[in-house]
Formats: sequence, structure tokens, C-alpha cells
Amino acid sequence: MVRLARIRLAGTIAATAMCAAAATEVVAQDRGLVLNEQLQLGDVVAGQTLNVVDVSDQVTVSNAAQGNSLTGGADGQDLDVRSSQDMRGETSASTTLTLDGDTNGLVTSVTQASGNYLAGTAASAQMAIDATQTVSGDVTATTVITGQDARLVGGGTIAAAAMGNTVALAGSGSGGDRASLVGSINQTVTGDVRATNQASPRFVRDPAEFSSQAVANTVQATSGPSANQELEVRQRSSGAMVEAGTGVWAGNGWNLAARAHAGGNQATFYNQGGSLVPTTDQENTAQIRGAVQLNSYDFGKGTATASAVANEVTVGNNDIYVDIDNTQMNSGGVEATASFVGQKGYDAYVGANAAGNSVTGYACAECGGDLQVRNVQSNSGNVSAIVNSTINGNGRNVIAGANAVGNSATFYVTRTGGN
Repeated sequence: MVRLARIRLAGTIAATAMCAAAATEVVAQDRGLVLNEQLQLGDVVAGQTLNVVDVSDQVTVSNAAQGNSLTGGADGQDLDVRSSQDMRGETSASTTLTLDGDTNGLVTSVTQASGNYLAGTAASAQMAIDATQTVSGDVTATTVITGQDARLVGGGTIAAAAMGNTVALAGSGSGGDRASLVGSINQTVTGDVRATNQASPRFVRDPAEFSSQAVANTVQATSGPSANQELEVRQRSSGAMVEAGTGVWAGNGWNLAARAHAGGNQATFYNQGGSLVPTTDQENTAQIRGAVQLNSYDFGKGTATASAVANEVTVGNNDIYVDIDNTQMNSGGVEATASFVGQKGYDAYVGANAAGNSVTGYACAECGGDLQVRNVQSNSGNVSAIVNSTINGNGRNVIAGANAVGNSATFYVTRTGGN
């Protein structure tokens, strides 16, 4: 049976296009085919406001805005995917929380904005992909806990994430049948990508983490046993700014963490049982900024970490063969800033990491790992990592570190476990 689907839609789209059946003499009888075209011209906006007082149990909020989306998979039959996604409007998700009095349960808030999203899985099959994603509008995600009377007794996890283009692929084989991820992915972002997370609670007892993440382009491919990958990824980030900012100002925080990560282009490849052959071509001209500010008058443990990377590639294979062809070019400024201010308390951990270009690759030593690498990196943008730590009264430990690098390349053959 041949599976053939063709989609051409305008609007906010969430399409699963891999199940329509049709017969044709053009397509080989042992392969499915997906032809996907998505164009979003208008803005996509998601907003949520929550106003509660003295909650005895949990508070859970999920808020997402997405321009174009394609998801699906192949199980036991090879599949060709030809996809074009174009997001020209703005994508915005915002969450406002007013938590007066005591919130005794865990506070969980996830706010996500995404321009284009593609996800595919291959189970005992080959997925051949030819995907293009383009974002020209701004992508923003914002979370705010308003006021200064919130008492987060049960702690919480509050996150804001803005992603321009995203491709997520997975493959696994079983019963002697192999899986394969092959093809090419082309991603371009010309708009701004920003994520913001702000809060000013009066009191936080249980552990609470506030995070922001902004990435223009990201590709993640993961394959399990009896699987292999051979993917070409081209990423371009040329908007004015990619920025992640987290600000937390607390009266009394027993265990607080504030984190921010900003990235221009990001590609990650992991494999468990076959060859891994990625080709990556990344270029960033945008300003990349990750910033964290954490203040707590009284504090038990305070953690403030910020990271910013223009181009990043990670390749890991717990099998024999890895062949990496990597090219990275950055001309945009990269800045990571983390600060902590406290009056009196115990432990403060503050860190900032910034890189123009970064690549890491490894193969399995126990398998007789074969690692082949061709690497070209060029950085002309300023790269800075800044840490500020201030204890106005008394404290126990202050541990701080800042690391900035223009080009970083790490390749090694490692064991999967043991000594």
C-alpha cells in the first residue's frame, strides 16, 4: 500500500499528514510519501492570565503559540517527507500569574512560542526528509508573576521558551529490522527571538526554578538500537536579536534557581546502534544574549546561570562510526551575564558561559570507535561572559565562574560505562 498526502494550508496549522492512502504508479510501492506546504501570513497569539489567592494544592498552567506544525511517523514502511514551512507573521505566547497569599502546592507554568515545528519518527523504517523552514516574523514568549505578595510555599518550575525553527527526529529498529534517518534540513530565521521570565515573590520555601530559553534554529535527531543517521543541516540566524532573560527578586528564598540560555543555531545528533554521519553548516549574524538577575534578601541557596552560544553542534554515538563535516561562522556579538545579590544567607552559585562557535563529537571506545572529523570555525563577533556576585550582609559560600571562548572544538573516543 502506498501512502500519499499533500497539504497546502494557510493559518495556524497543526497537521499530521502521514496517514492518507492513495495509489500511484509514480511512487515506489514500498515507500510512503508526504508532500507538505504550510504558509502562515498572520500573527499567532496565545495569552493566559491567572489570578488566585491561597491555593491549598498545585497550580499548573500551559500556554503555547505555534505558527506551522507537522508531526507523524513511519512504522515498518519507508517514508519520504518533503516539507516547506513559512512563518511570516509574529508568534507570541504570554502568561501572567497573580498568586496572592500562600500557594502550598507546586507551581508549574510552561509558556512556549514556536514559529515552525516538524517532528518525525521512524520505527524499523527509513525516513528520508527534505525540509525547509523559514521564519521572518518575531517569536516571543513571556512569563510574569506579578506583585510582591506571592508566597510559593510548595516551590515550582516556571519556564518561558521561544523557538524560531525546530526539527525533532527519532528512529529505532527492532527484531532485525533497522531504522534510518537520512536527508537534508534547511532553517532560516530573520526575525527576533526573545524569551522573558520575571517574578518577585515575597517567600519561597521549597525548591523553585525560573528559566528562559531562546533559540533561532534547532535540530535534534536521536536514534536507538539498530539505527543510523546521515543528515545534512543548514542553519542561518540573521535577526537583530536572540535573547533570553530571567529576573527574580525575592524577599526570602530557601532554594532559588534562575537560568537563561540563548542560541543562534543548534544541532544535536545522538545514536545508539549504527553509523552517525552528520554534515552541518551554521551561520549567525544576530546578537545572542543570555541574562540572569537573581536577588534574595534572605537566602538559603541561590543559583544564577546564564549561557549564550551563536553556533553549537553536538554529535554522540555509542557505536563504532562517526563522520562529522562541520562548518560554523559567526559575526554577531555573544553575551552571557549572570548576577546574584543577597543580604544574608548561606550559599550562592553564579556562572556565565559564552561561545561564538562550539562543536563536540565522540564515538564509543569499547566498540572500537572510528571518529572522522572535518571542522571549520570562524568567529569575528565579540564574546563576553560576565558574573556579578554581591552579598551585602553575611553568607557561607560564594562560588562563581565565567567562561568565554571564540571557537571551541572537542572530539574524543569514550567508553559507554565503567572505568
